[in-house]
Amino acid sequence: MFRLDGKVALVTGASGGIGREIARALHAQGAVVVLSGTRQAVLEEVAASIGAEGGADRLHVCPADLSDAAAADALVASAEEKAGAPLAILVNNAGLTRDTLAIRMKDEDWNRVLDVDLAAPFRLCRAALKGMLRRRAGRIVNIASVVGVTGNAGQANYAAAKAGMIGMGKSLAQEAGSRGVTVNTVAPGFVQTAMTDVLPDAHKEKLVGSIPLGRMGQASDIAPAVVYLASDEAGWVTGATIHVNGGMAMV
Repeated sequence: MFRLDGKVALVTGASGGIGREIARALHAQGAVVVLSGTRQAVLEEVAASIGAEGGADRLHVCPADLSDAAAADALVASAEEKAGAPLAILVNNAGLTRDTLAIRMKDEDWNRVLDVDLAAPFRLCRAALKGMLRRRAGRIVNIASVVGVTGNAGQANYAAAKAGMIGMGKSLAQEAGSRGVTVNTVAPGFVQTAMTDVLPDAHKEKLVGSIPLGRMGQASDIAPAVVYLASDEAGWVTGATIHVNGGMAMV
């Protein structure tokens, strides 16, 4: 089950913890994976690490700065050129934070997060859908966050972007469904990554105390949900949000 043999998948934010594991999981199921991010050297390291397990010829690196609208618009075509085949799976995972209380939040902090975490995924979806709709096949998986549903103090910009991603996914699912293209969202809870490593220990302990399963998530907890939604077995699932959060928010 959940085989993706020969299907081209583009994973943004592939140099980070969650993106790296998503890329590894898709590749393990037979996909041709295009790794994208801002740091080419790190992407090359990720590709080498995954390729060492076999199938190195099914890995390609395609750097892009998604804060640049033109780069986001061009990334799907660049990924298809690298892979030598049309895109079958788009995983919008790239994101950043600029956390502070709303009364202290600068316009550039708001705009930067909305540009990278919401506007860029929209541009990538728009570009991917042009080919997917024509071919009457495709999978788009957007990586949101539990805070897009619950909110979180100090993250008005990030929560707004992730809530927007959930709503965008539902709208695109309605637009694309008649052509056999599915659009779904995975909303991780608090996962142990470089983004959460900077949190004070006391804050981490408080977070763990709010999780019924009693631990922060790992990137490897998120990747299987993406593999499922990318697979043929999820052909009748669209507009859905799968929450992977250890029970922190049962929505």
